Amino acid sequence: MTHPIIKDLNTRYTAKKYDATKRISADDIQVIKEALRLSASSINSQPWKFIVLESDDAKQRFHDTFANKHQFNQPHAKEASHTILLAYDPKFTKEKYAKRVDAEVTSGHLPEDRYNMMLDGAYGFAEANTDENGFNGNWTKAQVYIALGNLLHTLARLGIDSTPMEGVDPELIGSIFEKELAGHVCEVALAIGYHQDGEDYNHGLPKARMHMDDVIEVL
Repeated sequence: MTHPIIKDLNTRYTAKKYDATKRISADDIQVIKEALRLSASSINSQPWKFIVLESDDAKQRFHDTFANKHQFNQPHAKEASHTILLAYDPKFTKEKYAKRVDAEVTSGHLPEDRYNMMLDGAYGFAEANTDENGFNGNWTKAQVYIALGNLLHTLARLGIDSTPMEGVDPELIGSIFEKELAGHVCEVALAIGYHQDGEDYNHGLPKARMHMDDVIEVL
């Protein structure tokens, strides 16, 4: 199949070694940031925060979060052009959601006279996933993965390599980036940049996916 979308998905892979001398352009970073901002989420909740690490200081701080575990991912902290921390809000309240509904009215997406119906009705999806302590992190974390999927395809279209990393330390990230996270929790990060020719053993290998008939059924 020669469709551009399929070409993107066939060329995308998880990079294992980055060329530290190659940097993503400022223009491409703007596209990446806008793609993240435009990501879909249930009830347009956007219960997330994305922290883009590009300075040497920020990279060193992220490098330090591997002190206790997952050291196999530590080289990416300094060698990748950028790393994005994808964090979720573990206690996404109705008051926070109201800011999203405000934006829907301001943008013209939602008629003002439907404000309360949207706020009270749609937030029910969040309430259904909120426990007695106000925790709904399992639901908000799922929204972050929608953004991650959107970002992976965006990067493939831009010809930028990436490495999704669940092998990170949420506790140390939470401590070292406490101010920036502002109560959000980071359990997945994405290194982005350009692979190191000849040293990235995963580059150029054929795709290994289940047969379509094994994973998709059309009724």
